[in-house]
Amino acid sequence: MYDYWLGGKNNFAADRDAAEQIIKITHGWIRHDAHLNRAFLGRAVRTAATAGVRQFIDLGSGLPTQENVHEVAQRVDPAARVVYVDYDPVVTAHGQALLAGEDGVGFVQADIRKPEKILDDPIVHRLIDFDQPVGLLAVAVLHFVSDEDDPYGILAAFRSRLVPGSHLVVSHLEKDSYPKIIDRAQEVYRRVSTGFTVRDRDEISRMFEGFELLEPGLTHPAKWRPDDHIETAETFARLVGVGVMH
Repeated sequence: MYDYWLGGKNNFAADRDAAEQIIKITHGWIRHDAHLNRAFLGRAVRTAATAGVRQFIDLGSGLPTQENVHEVAQRVDPAARVVYVDYDPVVTAHGQALLAGEDGVGFVQADIRKPEKILDDPIVHRLIDFDQPVGLLAVAVLHFVSDEDDPYGILAAFRSRLVPGSHLVVSHLEKDSYPKIIDRAQEVYRRVSTGFTVRDRDEISRMFEGFELLEPGLTHPAKWRPDDHIETAETFARLVGVGVMH
């Protein structure tokens, strides 16, 4: 669905049908939101790479689409390494095929609700050195983790393996913007895959425990260190931030 909103071609008929329903519900805003979110991801990865991070784990990455993490990071340093993680076996197989031959890139099928499985995966061990800073990316994925599955505990498990200089990048649907639209969108998601959990600013801020938020803190995607190629209008219902472990 996300790839479809971005104008990509790596999506399936069921994705397109559900994505079109969300487009109607949001009066087209979701396309704008997806582009703003993707642009934020690129700027966040570039910020981390410029600060010296040379390895990234992208949780809930979905299908490779446009301006992928390894492409952004490897522009800063061609030796940068990236592991993409997704729980869907079809997405994983397709992702592995699309990324075949890419140096320093791996794709792991795993559920982020089981962080130890990801941390112990042989592909992760081959590409990620946990004695060096890591960029942990949780972009547009933690709202698919219910309160019962404890997103804070999941992040704590990853954090326990990270060293100072590591970066945490989070993008999360925010509770207080457009609640009626959010409710209708949740109905679509429940029909096609899984529901999602929107959280308020305090709940999202709590995800950065153990990290210091970089300026401008927790904000809308378009307002996180915008460059000349991005609009500055507020996005539909999302907060983003980047934290650094000291």
